[in-house]
Order: sequence, then structure tokens, then C-alpha cells
Amino acid sequence: MSQATGAAPLVADAHNDLLMACLHRRERGVLDPFGDDWLPGLREGGVIFQVLPIFTEEQFVGEGALRRSLEMIDVARDIASMHSAEVGLVEDAGDIDSVIDSGRIALLVALEGAEPIGSSPSMFETMWRLGVRMASLTWNRRTMMADGVGESDTGGGLTSLGIDSIAEMERLGMILDVSHLSAAGLASVDRVVKRPYVATHSSCRLLCDHPRNLSDDQISMTAQSGGFIGINSFGPFIDTVAPTIERYVDHVEHAMELAGSEKVCIGADFIEDLVRFVDPILGKVLVRPEDLAPTVGLSRPSHYPNLTTALVERLGPEQAERVSSRNMLDFFRRALPDGG
Repeated sequence: MSQATGAAPLVADAHNDLLMACLHRRERGVLDPFGDDWLPGLREGGVIFQVLPIFTEEQFVGEGALRRSLEMIDVARDIASMHSAEVGLVEDAGDIDSVIDSGRIALLVALEGAEPIGSSPSMFETMWRLGVRMASLTWNRRTMMADGVGESDTGGGLTSLGIDSIAEMERLGMILDVSHLSAAGLASVDRVVKRPYVATHSSCRLLCDHPRNLSDDQISMTAQSGGFIGINSFGPFIDTVAPTIERYVDHVEHAMELAGSEKVCIGADFIEDLVRFVDPILGKVLVRPEDLAPTVGLSRPSHYPNLTTALVERLGPEQAERVSSRNMLDFFRRALPDGG
């Protein structure tokens, strides 16, 4: 996949919770929420590769988590079936270029938080067979494997089950995502992993002191593993006063200084866009709309041209293309199975 000289950079995004939004809309009788609510914006934004996380809402934590995750996998497969001329699911490295070269958007399904796995690492193989190719051990809360950033005061690292789970993921070839993991958990991960891991949607704590952001040492550690850092666009992670696209690019530049130009990507996490579609009661579990401070001009996929223009102006065309898509695509080409 090559890009025409002078064209606006195309976009690969490491985090968009649209599966949950589509499921909520489908539960309210909307037949094609992806086609109605998301596909036009992805096309307008120049998106060619999109990671689709499966997130367990608070009220489904426990025995309902596995059922909820299967429902979201079903949504992903329905999207791929209903819009086969526009999108394609990615399960091995060869799928990336075959989908993108056909003019479609490549979709990779991931697991955000291991609640659906419970206490059975063998369930990762079930998820693998269903097309899940990346997973994190936690969201902000505690799981049986590790503590999320919301439990950082405990100082807990990986549990023995978490260590066993990483070993099982690495056996399968499933990529580990460390966004949302507590500092002690990330330090534990770095000691036990044998394969690269990634932080799909985390920004720089030095520039914005939020617990969801990564310290300089954590950014360097993630890059040294061979993985990438996807910069999150959520306003409170970008700046506590004035989250702007220029400030977002500051985070990109800072991460590049620590990780190198080939290890920084986009992990937008459009929360502001998400709460437009998620049931209002459930939305308050995720984030209170009144607390939102959107990054101006970067709150949904159709806004990506604003970002890519700013990246070109600050970094130049080649580095902007790396951050916008090439770095992430190159990583997944290396990390996913070859399909042979």
C-alpha cells in the first residue's frame, strides 16, 4: 500500500469503541448503525485501518462479560458482512494489504479488559478463533489478572493468572495492549514478556498529568519492547485547560523524541463521539457528558483531516504519514500471523 505524493495522509487508528455504540443502537432497533453513524465519517476522515475494541460495560462485569463480548464480536461480523464492499476483517498479516488495496477499510477486533476471560486463560484461544487479535488485561478497574489505573493505589502488579495469560497470548500470537494498566502492572509486564507489546490509546504524562497517560519511562519501555504508542485524543488527556490539535501534536512530538519516529501512532478514542450514540444511562457509567472537554476540531473520525494537516505542517509529509498510518500498519504486518 503506497500513498500518492502530495495527498493528505491516510489514517490508521488504534482505538474506536464503535462496536459498543453499534450494539447499543442495534438494541434500540436501528438496523444498520455502522452504515448510518460511522462509515461515512470514517471515509471522510481517510481511515484505512481501524482497531475495534470489545469493552465490557460496568453492569456486565462478572458472568455477563463473556456474553457481552460475544455480542460485540457478532456486531463486528455483521458489519463485515453487511458492508463487504467497504470493509474487511483482519485476522492475519496478509489481510491488511488485501483489504486496503481493494479500497476497503481494514478492521481488527481487540479485547479491552479481560473480564470476558474470567479465570480461564484458555478462553484467549476461544477469542483467537473468533478473530480477536489483540487484548489488554484491564480497563481502569481490577481484573483477576492485574490492576487498572483506577486501582493504582494498591501497588499491585500482575497476578500469577496475569502472567499465565500473557504466556498464553504469546503462544497464540495475540498482541498485548497495556493502555489502562497500572504502573506496577506495566512494570511487571515488561519483566515477563517475550514479544512486543503496545499502548494503543495513551498520551504523555509529562505534558498532561493524568493517570491514564504514560510516563517518559513507560513510553520508552513500550517502544523498546518493539511496540508502539497510540496518542489518545480525549481532551482531559491532552491538556487540562485547552485541549487543541496543536497540543495533540505536542504529545506526538514528545513521544517521538522518546520512542523514535517509527513507534508513534494515532489511538484517538473518540469518547465525545461515542456518548452521542450510547444509551444515556450507560453513557454516564463511562464518562459524564458534562465533564467532557473535547479536543477542539478532533472529536470524531471525520475530523482527521484537521489532524493530518497539522501533522504535515509540524513534522513534514514523511513523518506525518508515519504517524498517521505507516507505523501502525508496519507493526501489525510484523506482529500478526502470516496466514500461511
